[in-house]
Amino acid sequence: MFPFRFAVHSALAPTMAAWRDRARAAEGLGYSALYVTDHFDAQFGPLVAATVAAEATETLHVGTVVLNNDLRNPVVLAKEIASLGLAAEGRIEVGLGAGWLRSDYEETGIDYDAAGVRVARLAESLMIMRALWSEGETTFEGAHYTVRGARCDPRPSSPPRIIVGGGGKRVLTVAAEQADIVGVNTSLASGEKGGDMASQASFDHYDRCLAWVRQAAGHRFDSLELQIVAFAVNVVGSRRAAARTASMLGFPGEEALELPVVLLGTEDELCERLVERREKWGFSNVVVPGEAMEVFAPVVARLAGT
Repeated sequence: MFPFRFAVHSALAPTMAAWRDRARAAEGLGYSALYVTDHFDAQFGPLVAATVAAEATETLHVGTVVLNNDLRNPVVLAKEIASLGLAAEGRIEVGLGAGWLRSDYEETGIDYDAAGVRVARLAESLMIMRALWSEGETTFEGAHYTVRGARCDPRPSSPPRIIVGGGGKRVLTVAAEQADIVGVNTSLASGEKGGDMASQASFDHYDRCLAWVRQAAGHRFDSLELQIVAFAVNVVGSRRAAARTASMLGFPGEEALELPVVLLGTEDELCERLVERREKWGFSNVVVPGEAMEVFAPVVARLAGT
């Protein structure tokens, strides 16, 4: 099993100076990475924000969860990520996704194609970018992209680590075949933020998703780092308080406290649950929202690297 790593996902700060302070704080608290989201609501541009965070820190990895593939040409994006990798001196983990939030497409005037089409584009895009990062140039002809003699120069000495996540078989198959870090999410098929996440985040869902990843990865499976993004995070004084908070967030019953997306409980309980989840599902890379960064830090201090 991989040792525990903890990351923060965030998108905005009052000023860019405050953003630098947030990156330094995450580094000081023992988090391994700071990830930036990619939407058109109030947030910084993800690649610029990641570059600033890299420049402000010394050991913190920076990256994205996740860039919408449909918003960027893969050759252009490979160049931008390569430059970010040089600025971060290799401390880069890039999350790439097929795109899911309908409003992002409406605001940009891009067609919101069927999920299968978007996932197929992502698969081809990843092949192009991986070739550019590893070989420096590529020619590729697929159903969605055709590039001839594309080059990526300069580029980091080693390719960035790739994160791909999802809650469906098609995208998790792509993740298992091409990513270094595989994130298991609830379904985003609604195309809307929020939704009925509580009903989707069942134990059967995670069992099913991990079975798809294992099957598609084959011999690669043991080299994959498995990631979970937690949405309900707080260190509280009792199990009763944790269950009450979970219920307010739409996760009824104490059983919900065992779900991977829920991190509510005492410090001891959370440490125990994370170890149990790693043993059951393999989740060793845990991402928490920026607003929970400080309250969750004692758990990070106890488990990071173990």
